[in-house]
Amino acid sequence: MILLYPNKIKKENTNIISYANRGMDLEYLINEANNYYLLNDLAVIYKKPTPIQINKVSFKTGKPEVIKGSFNQKSTLDYVGLYKGKYLDFDAKKTLNKTSFPLENIHIHQIEHIKRVIKHDGIAFLIIEICEKIYLFPGEKLIDFINNNDRKSIPYMYIEENGLLINYTYNPVLDYLKVIDKYYFKEERD
Repeated sequence: MILLYPNKIKKENTNIISYANRGMDLEYLINEANNYYLLNDLAVIYKKPTPIQINKVSFKTGKPEVIKGSFNQKSTLDYVGLYKGKYLDFDAKKTLNKTSFPLENIHIHQIEHIKRVIKHDGIAFLIIEICEKIYLFPGEKLIDFINNNDRKSIPYMYIEENGLLINYTYNPVLDYLKVIDKYYFKEERD
């Protein structure tokens, strides 16, 4: 694998452990829910594309053989939308750790973005898969934890106590709007 860093330094590394697709099953469930919400006119929520710049394409047989690119800007959170007149911004995170959620999974610019969304009365949160359960973890709880702890990870017990369990349902399988209704709008949805 060839890595191209922002300062154009190339580095080949065959010992890279990739965490890039670790949350793909979770993202699939979220995307499925978002499609359901859109088709049933409940909410408008989309996955944002990753901002990538193509730097070079090598052609050998008339088809692209090698495509080199780099991230051209820092991304904020993965999902953006509108629900009941409120702006939503959230990210999907998964950890295989059974005791805590490592804060290194959240970049500093993402934390700053969550703070800005909350400041402007939007709804920001994480959907975290941990211990084979999925939680909606409110941005306010995340910021409060970071401001009041020196830990490098959020204990599972804290997520259990301060997050909201998203139960699997029939359609969509991961109906996270039910949890948003309960927590942010103080109402239940059938």
